[in-house]
Amino acid sequence: MAYVPKTEEERPAPPGDRAGLKLAAAKAERELVLRAQRGDSSAYEGLVRIHQQRVLAVVSGILRRREDAEDVAQQALAKAYFSLRKFDLRSAFGTWLYKIAVNECWDYLRKKKVRRLVYESDMSEDQLHQMEAASESLGHELRPRENTSLRLEQRQLVDELLAELDEKDRLMLVMKEVEGFSVEEIGEVLGLNVNTVKVRLFRARGRLVELHRRRHNKRQPATTTARAASQSQ
Repeated sequence: MAYVPKTEEERPAPPGDRAGLKLAAAKAERELVLRAQRGDSSAYEGLVRIHQQRVLAVVSGILRRREDAEDVAQQALAKAYFSLRKFDLRSAFGTWLYKIAVNECWDYLRKKKVRRLVYESDMSEDQLHQMEAASESLGHELRPRENTSLRLEQRQLVDELLAELDEKDRLMLVMKEVEGFSVEEIGEVLGLNVNTVKVRLFRARGRLVELHRRRHNKRQPATTTARAASQSQ
């Protein structure tokens, strides 16, 4: 199932009645699902346009290589297409789809027996900017710099910090901070209650802060020694 580019009509609407917009979007999506279940392939393409970015983000939050993430995201979209008639509309289509994507990741990893990692360097530029903005809580400036070497160093730092987290905690951070999932949506997709999601997100952020401080403290003595040596010359 090929990815479908977004049309002008499907891009985010300006701020307004968010509750009304959300209700209208849910109604429109339900109609697309019903049409797709009756065999309308163009309706499913519409669903793909709505959810493909988040599907890829969810999968990228688990898998190491972008190529693997893209392959598994395609598999998840294809599996959802062929299972669409089993979807009973009792939950949101997106929630059902993201669950399929997560399960496809776990199946892929079990077969490949590879370590579950998310690499910030594999994210898109838009996702990178969002992660950089969300990472201000680390007390470290991660916005884009002119200096390429600094940019690469920052990417490496985020990569290494995220790699220290539990796979599910890492996935939840990507879903929440990069793609803007609500804690309720994360809980539905991962089969966790809202309080558990909140606690794990809080602890994951705290763990990132702790890891960053440790790295910062380790670097300080070396920097001080180098400065002292330079001044003695």
